[in-house]
Amino acid sequence: SLKPCQIPGFRGTVTDAPDFDASADAETLYNAMKGIGSDKEAILDLVTGRSNAQRQEIVQAYKSSYGKDLIDDLKYELTGNFERLIVSLMRPQAYHDAKEIHDAIKGAGTDEKCLIEVLASRNNQQIHDLVEAYTDAYGSDIEEDVTGETSGHFKKMLVVLLQGTRDEPGVVHADLIEEDAQVLLAAGEEQWGTEESIFIMLLGNRSFNHLQMVFDKYQEIAEKSIEDSIKSELSGDFERLMLAVVQCIRSVPMYFAKRLYKSMKGLGTQDNTLIRIMICRSEIDMLDIRECFRMCYEKSLYNMIKEDTSGDYKRTLLALCGGDDDLAGEFFPEAAQLAYKMWETSAMTKVQCLIKQVFITIDPVMSSGTDEDVIIDIVANRSNEQRQEIRQAFKSILGRDLMKDLKSELSKNLERLIIGLMLTPAEFDAKMMRKAMEGAGTDEHALIEILVTRSNEEIHAMNAAYQDGYKKSMEEAIQSDTSGRFSQILTSLVQGAREQGPADWDRALVDAQELADACNEDSDDMEIKFMSILCTRSFPHLRRVFQEFVRCSNKDIEQIIKKEMSGDVKQAMYGIVRSVKNQPNYIAERLYKAMKCIGTDDRALIRIMVSRSEVDLFNIRKEFKETHDCSLHEFIQVETMVVSFHILHVE
Repeated sequence: SLKPCQIPGFRGTVTDAPDFDASADAETLYNAMKGIGSDKEAILDLVTGRSNAQRQEIVQAYKSSYGKDLIDDLKYELTGNFERLIVSLMRPQAYHDAKEIHDAIKGAGTDEKCLIEVLASRNNQQIHDLVEAYTDAYGSDIEEDVTGETSGHFKKMLVVLLQGTRDEPGVVHADLIEEDAQVLLAAGEEQWGTEESIFIMLLGNRSFNHLQMVFDKYQEIAEKSIEDSIKSELSGDFERLMLAVVQCIRSVPMYFAKRLYKSMKGLGTQDNTLIRIMICRSEIDMLDIRECFRMCYEKSLYNMIKEDTSGDYKRTLLALCGGDDDLAGEFFPEAAQLAYKMWETSAMTKVQCLIKQVFITIDPVMSSGTDEDVIIDIVANRSNEQRQEIRQAFKSILGRDLMKDLKSELSKNLERLIIGLMLTPAEFDAKMMRKAMEGAGTDEHALIEILVTRSNEEIHAMNAAYQDGYKKSMEEAIQSDTSGRFSQILTSLVQGAREQGPADWDRALVDAQELADACNEDSDDMEIKFMSILCTRSFPHLRRVFQEFVRCSNKDIEQIIKKEMSGDVKQAMYGIVRSVKNQPNYIAERLYKAMKCIGTDDRALIRIMVSRSEVDLFNIRKEFKETHDCSLHEFIQVETMVVSFHILHVE
C-alpha cells in the first residue's frame, strides 16, 4: 500500500519515518522513561516523527519486548496537556475520535461543539471506522449513546451523519442541482416555519461536490447565501451543526483553520479542541489548513501556537504543525483561495437519485396520518434485502428509526406483521425465540418449530442476532427457561452443528439398528440415543435412516415416538422427524393448527408467514392445498380479519 507521503494529493505534515524499526523505537521510549524522571524531548521527537500506523507497531513492539502497555507508561510518566497530546497521538485515529465522542457525551454536560466538529467533518469511511472503534472500546452503540444525550432536529442530523452514507466525492446529480436549491428555498425562506427534515435530508446525504453547486444555485435564486438562510431559519445547536456542515462542504481546511483560531484567541486556550484538530489533520490536510489560516488571519498557525502555548506541549504541537509559513517571505494565498473555493471546479456526474424517492414515498405517510395501504404496498413489493436498505435510507434521510415510527403508527397484528417483515431473518428469528421464552409460560411449540426448520447458517445468524439484541446467548436463555431432556435437545439444535451432505448408506443401517435397539431400553437411554442421532445427522442421511428403521423394526419412527415418548420431548422429536421427511408439509400443518381452533394463534401465523415468505412458501401452499382441500389463501381469509396477509403472496 502507498505510504501517506506517496498518496496523490497528500497534504499532511506527518509521514512514515524512513528506515523504521518498531523494536528500536520501543527501546528508545523505554529508556526515555526508565529511572527517575523522563526524557520528554526524546519522547516527543520520536512520537511526532512517526506516522500513526508506525506508532501502532511501536505499541505492539513495546508490549512484546517489555510486557507492559506503552500508553499506560506514558500516562504515568507525563502530565498535563503534554500527556494528553502524546497519549492521544498513540491511539489509532478512529479510537481517538471514539474517545472524543465518548468524553463529549459521558461527562458532566454534553460537549455539543465536539460532536459537531467530529461528525460534520469526517468522511464516510472515517465515520464507519469511528462507529466500529466506539463499540469495541466502550461496549455500547454510539448512536444510542449520542441520541440519549441529544434531542430534536440536532439529534436527527447527528444520527444521519453517523450513518456514513453521504454520496461519495465526485457524485453530482446534475439534473437535481436547481431542484435541490428550490426545495431548500421552499423549506425555509418561502414558508411560515422551516421544514427542517428537508435540510437534514439534503445536507446530510448529497456529496460535497453536488452541494457546492446547489449552494451556488441557491445564492442565485434566493439572492442570499445558504449560511444566511440557516442563521435566520434555524437556531441553537441545530443551527451550529448545519453551519458546520455547510462550512465543511465549502472547504474542510478552512473550517478547521477557523476552529483552530477560535481555540486560541482571547483569554485561555481551548486545549481539547486544539489537540483534537492538530492530531486528526496532521496526516491529512495540515498544509492546507496552514494556508487557509494565514490567508484569514494574516499570521501563521505556527506563530499563534507558539504565542499561546508553552513547554513540551508547545514543541509537540509545533512539530505537528510542520513549519512556520511566516518564514517563507512574501505569502501567496493562491492555494488557500483554491481550497476555499473548491466548489467552483466540481466535476459533473449524472446519476440516478434513489434516496429522494424513498423520502417522498415514506415520509408523507408518517407525517400526515398513516396510510396503511401505502405501507403494505411498499413492504409487499420489496425483498428483505431491499427492506434493509429502506431502513438505512430512512435513517440517513430523516435521522429517525423507521421501526420506531412504524410501531407508533400501526397497531396490533398489522404492526407485528410489518415489523416482522422489516427485520432481517436472523433478527426476526431471534425475536421470535425471545417471545417464546419471555413472560409467564414458555411456547415450546414455537421453540421446536424454529429450531427444527432452520439450517446451520440460519441458526448461527440467529444466535448472533440474539446476542446482539438481548446481550445474552440464546443457549443460556434456553437453558434457563427449559429443563431436562427437552432442554438438552434444544441446546443441541441451537449449536447449528448438524452434519451436512448426502446419506452414508452403511452408517444409516447402523444408526437405524441402534434406534431400533434403543426402543427396547428404558426411556432415558432411548431418549439419549434418539437425540444423539436425530439432532446431529444430516437430513438426507436421516431420511435413509428412517427407511432402514422400518426394515429393522417393522414400525414407522413417528409411531414409536408417539407411543414411547411424552411431553415436550415427544413434540421435539416428532418435529425433527416431520421436518426431515417433508418440511413444507410440517410447516403447512403448523399453519393449519394455528388457525383451526377457536381464536387464531396470530403469533404463530405471523411467525411462519414472515419466515417462509422468501424460502418455501410456494411449496407450503401446495402441501396445504393437497392436505386440506382448501388453499392457504382461502383459509386465511376465512379464519382471520387481517387483510394484510396478501402482502405475503399466498394467493
